[in-house]
Amino acid sequence: MKRKLRWGILGCAGIAVRAVMPGIRQSETGEIAAVASRELEKAQSVADQFNISKAYDSYEALLQDRDIDAVYIPLPNHLHREWTIRAAEAGKHILCEKPLALTAAEAEEMAEACAKAGVRLAEAFMYRHHPRMDRMMEIVRSREIGEIRAIRGAFTFNNAGDRKNIRYRNEWGGGSLYDVGCYPLSAARLILGTEPEAVTVHALFSPEHDHVDMMASGLAEFPGGIGLTFDCGMWADFRQTLEIVGSDGRIVIPHAFLTGEDNAGFTVSGRDGERSEQAEGLNSYQLQIDDFARTVWDQQPQRFPPDDAIRNMRLLDACLRSAKERTRVSISPRSDIR
Repeated sequence: MKRKLRWGILGCAGIAVRAVMPGIRQSETGEIAAVASRELEKAQSVADQFNISKAYDSYEALLQDRDIDAVYIPLPNHLHREWTIRAAEAGKHILCEKPLALTAAEAEEMAEACAKAGVRLAEAFMYRHHPRMDRMMEIVRSREIGEIRAIRGAFTFNNAGDRKNIRYRNEWGGGSLYDVGCYPLSAARLILGTEPEAVTVHALFSPEHDHVDMMASGLAEFPGGIGLTFDCGMWADFRQTLEIVGSDGRIVIPHAFLTGEDNAGFTVSGRDGERSEQAEGLNSYQLQIDDFARTVWDQQPQRFPPDDAIRNMRLLDACLRSAKERTRVSISPRSDIR
């Protein structure tokens, strides 16, 4: 195997410290070489926690480090575009937190910058890298549950009391659609292998939380009369479920996006009754890091290239417009939405 991919972490966000950095440390392919924050004390504290040799007081300084091969960007959503482009210009491969950008147009600009610089760009949807997703898709293709008729997805949690949370900053790309709605939307696109034609979304915009969407419920219309019904929220009881409804059965995933050692399994109901599918409690963040490194090294093709992220952003663009305008929004196959 090649030498390990040397990672730089742009920011000390909770998702980085709690999940992605441990995933890098547990990976077969990566090591953390440096961490940066606008506050050196914070960067040094995280560096000490993970035994990292370098801590920087600016993102710019980390990008100038020639010993960094790739960067992980867990910054607030409105900073994804700027720092992805700057990282690409510095010759770094980039794993950027979801959503990749604030709009599809921004995502396209980021993808173009990375292509021009010859670096890899990936959106950090870790759940897609767990092997249970491949097993689930295998069952779908086998027609054990018949033809897909509908998909239901939900991802909600309640953090509304934390008024200073960045999720509640409108100009920073706050809101539940950006934060958790993107999960069932991306899952439906992955399962169906196609793009939706229109969406209708109804949302709760909270004046107490800078008018971001604290809860949203929607219908995404896919070809063949298949609909994804979904809800997402940051002011509701915790749920993260996915159900694939077929003509002859269904697949139910109780813990669809965040999995632990003992809750990665799912159930399948078909012509022969109901059964449980066991899935190993693997670390999806670790698997994501290893997949990314093998893509950088050209050991495997990129399963989810930037174009996938652009398409998901087109869908998010339409969802947000539908919620704000209280109308059904058709989605063009191009980047514009009519």
